[in-house]
Amino acid sequence: MSPLSSASVLPPAVDSSVAAFKFSPRTGRDIPRVLAIAGSDPSGGAGVQADLKSIAANGGYGMAAITALTAQNTRGVSAVHVPPADFLTAQLSAVSDDITVDAVKIGMLGDEKVITAVRSWLEKVRPGVVVLDPVMVATSGDRLLRESAESALRALLPLADLITPNLAELGMLLGEPEAATWSDALEQGKRLSAETGATVLVKGGHLDGADCPDALVNTGGVLSADVVVVDGERVPTRNSHGTGCSLSSAMATVQARLGDWELSLRTVKPWLEGALRTSGRLDVGHGNGPVHHFHHLTVAGEGSYAGMLHAEAAPDLEAIYGLGFIRGLVEGTLSENEFAYYLAQDAIYLNGYSRVLARASALAPTEAEQLFWARSAQQCLEVESELHRSWLSTRRVRAELGPVTKAYVDHLLAASASGSYAVLVAAVLPCFWLYADVGASLHAEFAAAGAPEEHPYAEWLRTYADEDFAAATRQAIGITDAAGRAASDWERTQMLTAFRQSCRYEVDFFDAPRRHG
Repeated sequence: MSPLSSASVLPPAVDSSVAAFKFSPRTGRDIPRVLAIAGSDPSGGAGVQADLKSIAANGGYGMAAITALTAQNTRGVSAVHVPPADFLTAQLSAVSDDITVDAVKIGMLGDEKVITAVRSWLEKVRPGVVVLDPVMVATSGDRLLRESAESALRALLPLADLITPNLAELGMLLGEPEAATWSDALEQGKRLSAETGATVLVKGGHLDGADCPDALVNTGGVLSADVVVVDGERVPTRNSHGTGCSLSSAMATVQARLGDWELSLRTVKPWLEGALRTSGRLDVGHGNGPVHHFHHLTVAGEGSYAGMLHAEAAPDLEAIYGLGFIRGLVEGTLSENEFAYYLAQDAIYLNGYSRVLARASALAPTEAEQLFWARSAQQCLEVESELHRSWLSTRRVRAELGPVTKAYVDHLLAASASGSYAVLVAAVLPCFWLYADVGASLHAEFAAAGAPEEHPYAEWLRTYADEDFAAATRQAIGITDAAGRAASDWERTQMLTAFRQSCRYEVDFFDAPRRHG
């Protein structure tokens, strides 16, 4: 998809209501103040140590009240000490008496007295965002909550906005066996949500298979949808120490900025996936190692940021070239139905994507950049859409919003909601860059074959050679490079996350016609 032949926000017939879970207000702070209430991990991979890294990596100011001291490392937990609950109350009061707490992440609580102290403080302070990660069992299998405290923990759940159990903890909270399938896990999530009135984040990380979905579940009638599933790929690594802690604290931080649980999950999930993929770089411990919270912080020198982004896109470019849709397009063997589906989905994007480019124009810091994005938005509507209309008008095609299209739409909505010009341009760049790269290669191959007139997609392939689009792509790259070099560390983190996710959606978009057919 290119920005001049496809858009990446909602079409006029679909508004932002597809992004559900919008009942928590934003704090209005660019840097939310997030308090982690949890146990400590001296090895740094889980507990408040992971929470503080996760909060910082996602743009928050982290604070911590310690509920328990553990002796643990990447191989397991050898001892747990729970300080007096009165001292935890003193910690919590010291923070909230002086600092406005925008969001709270609650992790390991240890025993009933600690849970009672946290409950009393929550009822008094009532923070705007409360995420509760019911830490009961460590990744290593070690139990972290006394059985006598389980009923007290269940009573605490209704005070949370979001509950983030792993599958074992989800079953324990319901007094049921651990779910063996994704559908069973969703049903358990619905039951827990109904019992507590909170949104439940059901996590598929402990299930088998190549997919790793997560789902936001709410059956209390507060939200506009009962279940929103966010798909993902399983990352093959043993380094998952502290993943649950990191996810929950990141959700609390991002929710305090965005005020939308679905957008928060769609922002956090790619970041956590990257933290898992790059965890081996840390080389910490001999067991279940930690994730790499700051995997996408980059010190970008003159002209280097765009080069780094292009290197990140290389695997996705390679994947695109190997797709059956792409090979069939250039060879002329692609079925008309698949091409029609592709164009129909591309056409759905056009009007909406012009609005994203207009948003970039509104945020642009210079007049030249404002004009560039405004012209791109106009070109998107006036020129490229004509190719879609002329081809689709002679064929009967049902132009319904496809699942990949919606996922890409939701991702770019999250980037737009960030309020950061740098993040937004990084998110839209793959629509220029990958499309231009793929287009140039396909056109060259088409031309080398003699550009036969009888080729069914000859007109479409010739558009790939448009020099104006190549020039626009170069300008978009330059704008993004400059934005990356001028950005804060937090913004560069978010830029890389947004760019990577857009690259993956480009692959999925080209592959969708085959899977649809």
